[in-house]
Amino acid sequence: MEDEKDKMREDSDEQMVNSAFQHLLDTYLASRHRKKVDIITKAFNFARQAHKGVRRLSGEPYILHPISVAQIACEEVGLGSTSICAALLHDVVEDTDYTTEDIENIFGAKIAQIVDGLTKISGGIFGEQASAQAENFKKLLLTMSDDIRVILIKICDRLHNMRTLESQPANKQYKIAGETLYIYAPLANRLGLYKIKSELENLSFQYEHPDEYKSIKSKLASTEASRHELFDQFTAPIEEALRHMGIKYEIKERVKTPYSIWSKMQNKHVTFDEIYDILAVRIIFTPDKREEEVNECFNIYVAISKIYKSHPDRLRDWLNHPKANGYQALHVTLMSKQGRWIEVQIRSDRMDEIAEQGFAAHWKYKEGEGSEYTEDESELNEWLRTIKEILDDPQPDAMDFLDAIKLNLFASEIFVFTPKGEIKTMPTGCTALDFAFSIHTFLGSHCIGAKVNHKLVPLSHKLKSGDQVEILTSKAQHVQASWINFVSTAKAKAKIQAILRRNGREIQKQGEDILDAFLKKNNIENTTAVADKLAAFHEERHREDFFQALGEKTILLGEKDLDELQGKNTGDGKKGWRRLVPFLGRNKQKKDDTNPQELFIVPEKFNRKKPIFINDDNIGQYKFRHCCHPIPGDDILGFIDNKHRIEIHKRACPVANKLKTSYGNRILDAKWDMHKRLFFDATVHLEGIDRMGMVMDISSVISSQMSVNIHKVTITSEEGVFDGDIELRVHDREDVKAIIDQLKKIEGLQEVTQIM
Repeated sequence: MEDEKDKMREDSDEQMVNSAFQHLLDTYLASRHRKKVDIITKAFNFARQAHKGVRRLSGEPYILHPISVAQIACEEVGLGSTSICAALLHDVVEDTDYTTEDIENIFGAKIAQIVDGLTKISGGIFGEQASAQAENFKKLLLTMSDDIRVILIKICDRLHNMRTLESQPANKQYKIAGETLYIYAPLANRLGLYKIKSELENLSFQYEHPDEYKSIKSKLASTEASRHELFDQFTAPIEEALRHMGIKYEIKERVKTPYSIWSKMQNKHVTFDEIYDILAVRIIFTPDKREEEVNECFNIYVAISKIYKSHPDRLRDWLNHPKANGYQALHVTLMSKQGRWIEVQIRSDRMDEIAEQGFAAHWKYKEGEGSEYTEDESELNEWLRTIKEILDDPQPDAMDFLDAIKLNLFASEIFVFTPKGEIKTMPTGCTALDFAFSIHTFLGSHCIGAKVNHKLVPLSHKLKSGDQVEILTSKAQHVQASWINFVSTAKAKAKIQAILRRNGREIQKQGEDILDAFLKKNNIENTTAVADKLAAFHEERHREDFFQALGEKTILLGEKDLDELQGKNTGDGKKGWRRLVPFLGRNKQKKDDTNPQELFIVPEKFNRKKPIFINDDNIGQYKFRHCCHPIPGDDILGFIDNKHRIEIHKRACPVANKLKTSYGNRILDAKWDMHKRLFFDATVHLEGIDRMGMVMDISSVISSQMSVNIHKVTITSEEGVFDGDIELRVHDREDVKAIIDQLKKIEGLQEVTQIM
C-alpha cells in the first residue's frame, strides 16, 4: 500500500515537473531570442538528475525551484538561453557533488562562469552557516562586475524564494524579508526592474507586517469602485484629445502598492484616507517614427494641460536626462474636476518596456565566448566601476560597506555640469567634495574649495541640479578626518577612509618607534604587556590608539610613565584626576542598564524556530532598546546579542533591518501576551487651529473620557496655529489608536499622529 502511494506521488511529481518545464520552453520560444532549445533541455535533464529525490520545505520536488527561477529570468526579465541554463543549474554545484569544472566541460565556459558566480554569492541564504550577509553582498557585487547576468539571476532566485516564503519558520521569514528590503529591492530598482522591485517590497511587507498588509489590501479593495469612476471621468476628455491628434495609445490605471502606501503613512504620519496619490494615470503611445517619441511626449503634455490645470512644481522630465536605471518618461500632475491632484505619466511603448523590465530586456549578448554590451549601459557600467573602486579598498567592517553602497542605491539623482559643459549624474545631497572625488581621487584629496556657477564655495557646499562646478586644488592640501562628516557618496567615503587609514598606519609606526626609543633609553624591554600598561595609564582603550597619540605627539612619555611601569605611581597627579571622568561615565552607564542577572540568557540548545512570548511577568527578562521604543501591539522580533541576551525591536526599526541583514540566524520571532497590567510611554503629535479652551478639551478627552495618565505636555501657538506633543502612559498600541480616534473629533484639531 505504501509503495503504491509513493508511486502515485512520484508520477504526480513527474507530471508537475514536466508541465513546469514545458511552460518554460513555450515562454522561451515565444520570445525574441535565438531558439536554443537543445542546450536548455540538456541543462534541465542534468539539473533534474542532480537534485533527484530532494524536496523543498514545502514538500515539492527541489527541481521546481530552478525551473521557476529560469521562468522568471525568461518571462519577467527577458533573458536568453545562456541565463536560462545558468538559472536551471544555479544550485547544482552548491548542493550536489558536481563541480564548476563539470559544468564547464558539459555546458561551456560562459554558463560555468555564471553558475560559479551564483555559487560564490549564495552563502547559504537559508543555511545556519551563512556568514554575515554584508560579506555575501560584497561577493555578489564583485561577481556582478564580471557578468551582470549573475546579479539578474540572483534577483530572480530571491523573488522565487520570497514567493515561496510561507513554508519557512517566522524567524527565517523576518531575516529573509529584511534582507530583501535592505539589499535586493534597491538593487532591482537600480537595475530598472520596477515590477520585480515592487513585488519584492510587497512580499517583504506582507511577512513583516501581516496585519497592516491585510488592512491596506482590504481598504484598496473597498475603494476600488470609486477609483475606477474617478479614472473614467478623468480620462474621458484626455482620450478624446488623443484620438483627435491621431495618436495610437493605451491608457492604464496605476495604483500605488500596499508597501509604498504604508511607507508614506509611516514617513508622513498620515492615515490611508489622507493619501491622495494612490491613483495615477499612465499614457503609453506608439510613435510613427522612433526619433519623434520625445517630441510626441511633450505634444501630449501640451494637449492635456489645456484640459486640466497642471501643477507648476510637479513636472518631472526624465526624457532628456533618463534615470541611472534607464527610466524615461514625462510626469505631470493635473487637477481633476473632482478637486484631486492626479499624476499622469507619459511614455512611449519602448520606454514602458524598459520601465517594466529594465535594461535586461535589451541587453544583447554574444552567445558562447565573451559578452557584448550595448551603448545603453554606460550609466550602469559607471556604477559598477564605482563599486569596483570601493571593493579595491577593503573596509574593516562589512556593515560600513553595506551602508556605503546603500547610499548610492537609494539616492535620487541630480545633474551637474563640468567647466567644459559635460553632464555628470550625482546623488541628491552630494557636496562639492563628492563631485571632486567622483572625477578623480587626486582631485578629491587635494581639493581646497570649488566654484559653483562661478562663485567661490566651501568643500561642504551642497550641489543642486544644473550647477556648473569647477574644483580648486592645492598640493599643500591633505585629506582631513572631518571630511567624512559631509560627503555622501560611497566612493568619496571609501577613498577618504582608505587615505586616513593609510596615514593612520604611518603615524602609528612613528608612535611605535617613539615608544621603542623611550624604553631602550631606560633599559626596559619592549613587550606588548608594557605597551598595554602604558595605554591603560593614558586612558587609551586600544594599543593602536596609544601609538597613534604618540605619533601625533598628543601623549608625551616622561617620568610618570617610568613610575607606572616600576609600580611607583601612588594615584596622584594625572592618574588621579584624569581617570575620574571616564570612571563616572562608566558608573552611570551601569546604572542605566538593566541588571544582567535578571535578563534571560539563551541556552545552547535553544529552539530558535519557536516564537518567544513576552508577558507581564517575564518582560523584565528582555532588553528593550531606545532605537525604536516598541510597546505592546507593535510588530516585533527578538535578536540574540553577543552576551546571549535577547533584545526586542520593532520589525520596521532601522537597527533591526541591519541585524536581519547581517546576523540573520540570531533573529527570533517574538509575540506579545500582555494583559493591560503594565504602562508604557507613547507620544502623540497634535496640530490645529488655536482657540480658547483647546488645551482643556484635549486634556478632558485624554484624562476624563479615556482615563489615561498624561506624563508631559509641550504645546506652542503662533498666529492662531498650534502644534505640540503629549506624552502618555498607555497599556498598548490599541490605547494609542483609541486616544487618536477620540482626539480627531475635537473641533479645530487638524492632525493627530503618533510619533514612532
